[in-house]
Amino acid sequence: MSTWRPIRRTPAWLAWMPGWLRTGIRWAFWMTLAMALVGLMICSYYFYQATRFDLAEVGKMPARTVFLDRNGKELGGGTGASNRRLVTRQDIPDFMVKALRAREDARFFEHSGVDFRGLARATVRNVKDGDFTQGASTLSMQLARNTFEIREKSINRKLLEIALTLRLESRYTKDEILANYLNRIYFGSGCHGIEQASRSYFGKPTSKLNEAECAMLIGIIRGPHIFSPFRNLEAAKEQQSQVLARMKAMDFVDDKEIDRIKKIPMVLVPQEQRTSERSYALEAIQKELQQILDDEDIRDGGLTVRTTLDGGWQLRLETDLSESLRKIEQSKDWKYPVHADHQAGNEPAYLQCSAVTLETKTGGILALVGGRDYLDSRYDRSSGARRDLGAAFEPWIAAAAAERGRLVLPGKPIQTGRQIGPKETIRIAKRCGITGPFVETEDLFRGSAASTPLELATGLATLGNEGKRPKPFLIQSIAAPDGKSLYQSKVSLTPAIGRQAAREAASLLENTSGTRVHGGATGSGRDAWLARLGPKGSTAIWVGFDQPQRISSAAKLDEVLADLAGRLGN
Repeated sequence: MSTWRPIRRTPAWLAWMPGWLRTGIRWAFWMTLAMALVGLMICSYYFYQATRFDLAEVGKMPARTVFLDRNGKELGGGTGASNRRLVTRQDIPDFMVKALRAREDARFFEHSGVDFRGLARATVRNVKDGDFTQGASTLSMQLARNTFEIREKSINRKLLEIALTLRLESRYTKDEILANYLNRIYFGSGCHGIEQASRSYFGKPTSKLNEAECAMLIGIIRGPHIFSPFRNLEAAKEQQSQVLARMKAMDFVDDKEIDRIKKIPMVLVPQEQRTSERSYALEAIQKELQQILDDEDIRDGGLTVRTTLDGGWQLRLETDLSESLRKIEQSKDWKYPVHADHQAGNEPAYLQCSAVTLETKTGGILALVGGRDYLDSRYDRSSGARRDLGAAFEPWIAAAAAERGRLVLPGKPIQTGRQIGPKETIRIAKRCGITGPFVETEDLFRGSAASTPLELATGLATLGNEGKRPKPFLIQSIAAPDGKSLYQSKVSLTPAIGRQAAREAASLLENTSGTRVHGGATGSGRDAWLARLGPKGSTAIWVGFDQPQRISSAAKLDEVLADLAGRLGN
């Protein structure tokens, strides 16, 4: 008995083809369908992953954190991202929008967040190069990446970024994306967001920027650390020219307009006004803040941080130091680079300084100067540069001798030190806050003991505080945006030496005018120190070069330091 089977008829359009070709077409169809299903599954997965991110974060920016001195006066601007000021699309000049499109995303108003045409070109380049460095990122993709910190360069992260971008475009308008992008990105020199950059670089709000300023700010975006006009004005101008050239290619400007724009003078905020927003002191405060609070609390911003700094004394110390070093550089036998001739972007080779003033009874830092010019070098010499103290080490030789009941011989540190030896002297110095390194030979009594201004000021405060060593600190209190107290400092005093030993050592700082001051150039002539004890605070000042070398104008240096000590007063 035969079994009935339906006859499978080949479609007419396939009947004329050879069997192998018909089989190939069927395989291609099923492969295409399978790939489409796999693609759909991949898209579904990444769109699901994208839903786990809160798009409201795009419009949320850290509120501005305010830093106050001990008297409640604001210290410049908030540091880090907390100095951000927000703008809306209405505040952004149309010329800036055109410049941004020309530089970063020509088809911004045409695509839906992802420029698939550009993405295809980038994919081809990535396959050819064997890596995934080419991104073809639109403004919307950059905003998604910066908001949710998608930094890794891989296919996985790129697909997630695309899914997030498509969600972002469905939630926000193009104008909102533009404003959020410019509010969020970094513009160099501590400027987060377009408004802070406008005010810091040009001293005006975003809405008042001219065409030349708009083009320069947009030019900074691709290399904020390199192209900041404060660091390298010529490089910033070159980027400005590139932006204008791209605008011309898109018919946003013509040659005549470019010539007019390039003739507009670039008037930057004067040098003396720039450090109010960023300084060694504010940088040190920020580091201490990171030790007290979690990163998330700091990032959210809106804090009120009251510091120990005395704004008036800080300004006075900075001004007097600057004037003193300028006088040294004007001496006839000066043969080194001078600050006035320094070219931005190069490592400073001119004479440097650093200083710290501590409140003797508490350890609160009243003033901190980490170097001569924060914009030229962010290296904080007040806590990082260790140099031999020379004659400024004598008080701790005396303290060690007095602590052991030996005779203190003022002006004779070697004879005084021989009575107790290097090891005991080092032990006492460390207890007072000076950590070295030291040499364990008689050279120690000639000042071969290294320290920083912060440590020296701590050691001086210990002598002025009858042997109790204060722990230095910068932050008195921190309040949340709602006023709730998050932190309150506590004074920490550690017994270091006896009261009488501290008094005898401190007496070596007395001079005929009653000012307790000590120091001068070290024996090598490479460094100079000024150690001062006043009624309220101890001040340690260092002068020298970053790359140690002998200072030829030693006599002039001592003269200027003596004058500085007099101007600082009691």
